[in-house]
Amino acid sequence: MLHVIATPIGNLGDLSPRGLDAFKSASLIACEDTRRTWQLLSHFGVPRPEMISYRQGNEERVTETIIAAVKSGREVALCSDGGYPAISDPGYRVIRACAMEGVPYEVVPGASAVNVALLMSGLSTSSFTFRGFPPRGPGALRNWFAEDADKEHTLICYESPFRVGATLAAALDALGDREAAVCIELTKMHERVSRGYLSDLAREFASAKVKGEVAIVIAGNNPKFSRAGAVGS
Repeated sequence: MLHVIATPIGNLGDLSPRGLDAFKSASLIACEDTRRTWQLLSHFGVPRPEMISYRQGNEERVTETIIAAVKSGREVALCSDGGYPAISDPGYRVIRACAMEGVPYEVVPGASAVNVALLMSGLSTSSFTFRGFPPRGPGALRNWFAEDADKEHTLICYESPFRVGATLAAALDALGDREAAVCIELTKMHERVSRGYLSDLAREFASAKVKGEVAIVIAGNNPKFSRAGAVGS
């Protein structure tokens, strides 16, 4: 069986007992960075099994290796550097292949930056959309946010620490002045969450030096989350 394992996004204590058992049972682990995954396994005293790198660029080739290993009767673990494989990380191809070919697999739940960021933001959780990483070009970035301008769902995305200010400015331009939150280094020692309206956050991060992983959460199109009423009113 293929075990799709969610790994800690920061705090190593967030690896579930079931995830740990899955790692212990695996004779092959496919992961983004073998060094990082080996640090996780070493922390829990798991003996080193065979490990292969599964990353953007080699997914097609390594997917064949993983499928062949499961079909031969091996227990295989798939993980990313943090969170769920295939959620803004490599993993979709092998999961899709398993589903299409009837190869048995399971998902072992665990930490997710999406859910943690949503709850830490203090914004509505009734409906939300996660859109991964936004495009880089200024025009494409604004249009990317504009697609959700009239939607009431909370919007969540990841961003490079070097682009937070520009992304917040584009969101403000496309969506209006809504409540938002910038979540940095979630579950880690230097966790930080800045909450406020997009205009305030855009100024705060315009020239700020940000270190670590970032998730941005933005309120949907609802007057109670807007400084000047719903977008388009």
